[in-house]
Amino acid sequence: MPSPEIALTQRFQSAFVAAFGPEHADADPIIRPSQFADFQCNAAMGLAKRLGKKPRDIAAEILAAVDLDDIAETPEIAGPGFLNIRLRTEWIAAQAAELSADARLGIPAPAAAQTVVVDYSAPNVAKEMHVGHLRTTVVGDSVVRTLEKLGHTAIRQNHIGDWGTPFGMLIEHLLEVGEDSAEATLLKTDPNAFYQAARAKFDTAEADGAAGSSEDAQDGQDVQDGQDFASRARRRVATLQSGDAESLRIWTHLVDLSKQYFHRIYDMLDVTLTDDDLAGESSYNDQLEIVCKDLEADGVATISDGALCVFPEGFTGRDEQPLPLIIRKSDGGYGYATTDLAAIRHRVRDLGADRVAYVVGAAQELHFQMVFTAAREAGWLPESVEARHVKIGSVLGEDGKILRTRSGASLRLMALLEEAVAAARTVIDELRPDLPEAEREQIAHDIGIGGVKYADLSTAHDSDYTFDLDRMLALTGNTAPYLQYAVARIRSIGRKAEVQGITAAAAPRVENGAERALALQLLDFGPTLEQVGAEYEPHRLCAYLFSLAQAFTSFYEASPILKESDEELRAGRLALAQLTERVLVDGLDALGVNAPQQM
Repeated sequence: MPSPEIALTQRFQSAFVAAFGPEHADADPIIRPSQFADFQCNAAMGLAKRLGKKPRDIAAEILAAVDLDDIAETPEIAGPGFLNIRLRTEWIAAQAAELSADARLGIPAPAAAQTVVVDYSAPNVAKEMHVGHLRTTVVGDSVVRTLEKLGHTAIRQNHIGDWGTPFGMLIEHLLEVGEDSAEATLLKTDPNAFYQAARAKFDTAEADGAAGSSEDAQDGQDVQDGQDFASRARRRVATLQSGDAESLRIWTHLVDLSKQYFHRIYDMLDVTLTDDDLAGESSYNDQLEIVCKDLEADGVATISDGALCVFPEGFTGRDEQPLPLIIRKSDGGYGYATTDLAAIRHRVRDLGADRVAYVVGAAQELHFQMVFTAAREAGWLPESVEARHVKIGSVLGEDGKILRTRSGASLRLMALLEEAVAAARTVIDELRPDLPEAEREQIAHDIGIGGVKYADLSTAHDSDYTFDLDRMLALTGNTAPYLQYAVARIRSIGRKAEVQGITAAAAPRVENGAERALALQLLDFGPTLEQVGAEYEPHRLCAYLFSLAQAFTSFYEASPILKESDEELRAGRLALAQLTERVLVDGLDALGVNAPQQM
């Protein structure tokens, strides 16, 4: 069941061979939607350059060779050589009937299923998830959902920050307040408060130590107490990294408490990450020294100013000197590059990745390009494996700056999500007080969370966007509530039809212009999803679903369903509406957005 674009492409490529020879079989017919017809073939200009003829003459030769009798009416030559194509309505109807009978809704099975590793979300242990984590989480989750619908194996990797220098002060602070204390429970509800308390204690100790060097001996004991926390925190880092059992036990306790907090966020967002997907920095700790040794032994990394560095080809600084990727610091410590190289080797060698996608902030672009190049030079990332940095833009406030609280702090993600749900609940309570409490609560969640996620996903992932809750929850425009309402309307029609004893036909009705336009939109679902999975661009799916919902609205206004007296016509239109519901629901599911039964 090919989409119109694919069916036309195949016919025109056959025509190119017939008219111009087999060497032109790979020419792109450039099939595009047209305001003057259903589609347009724009290949004549390109072929004219190849063949040294006038574009309109080429168009005429193509027209004479192409066989579209069963698909379209005879194309018309327009302008310099465009071929305007109007599909036969009966062909559209037949394709819609096949789509309706297809459990996969026209989503093509991959020629070769791939294993795709997707690195996303990546919060830090003992730190609050803030609004900056929203996009990496929801874009990544939409990508893996889409890949799975396409038939690929998606491996989720939540590369949490669970190792390194901060854990010295966190462990010492936890020991001081007590593992069962009220303050320790903040790690499950407000981890940033716990982290900031530890950081403040560490910074105060550092300041006291610096000031104590010039103070009188009578204050020495207080200074020593301050220095003790800072020095203990530093010693604890070394003790932890050496594998001390007690330090590891406390570290595990910290991580477990933070995981409970992460799950609250993930449950709120309806994302698919679980503990099985956790692959934090600590999981590569025992590989870091091996990574360094292997890179040095293979001549990929060299010592520079006491540090072990890779100088990936093609990267230079402002001074035009080769830019180093530091693998081991001069003090013997490891950085993000070391962990990321260990991770990419693991993902290719052990997880069998055909593709690796990193859904990470745009600011990390240089880092990832250097890591990818270094991994290729080391032979750990073969050319057969695609590595892509899915660059994530920022969430902005009304002032055009990164969204923050009035105090300037990063906005807590949980607070933002709760605000969205509360705003949706206010509207639902006002419009649908007749619904049971539990149902109103669920609808408010679906609309509030769906609105926030969709606003994020409908923007190109590498672009910034302004957080506007009123716009996100609006029932008009390219928003989740608009799409959710379209689904709810179709479901309402279905419930009324059932009460009236009306049954949908086996195949959708496609005759008038509105039915035809809606059916054409439905046929484009599979190709759209395929493009989203190939390019990691959920905004394209959002744009498609919005166009589909608009086409349904036009259809609903032009083609009465329940009020139609002709039984056959009514049943066929109901089938077309219900096919639209299936596609909208499946598309929203690929975005991670729920569709309520009613609104």
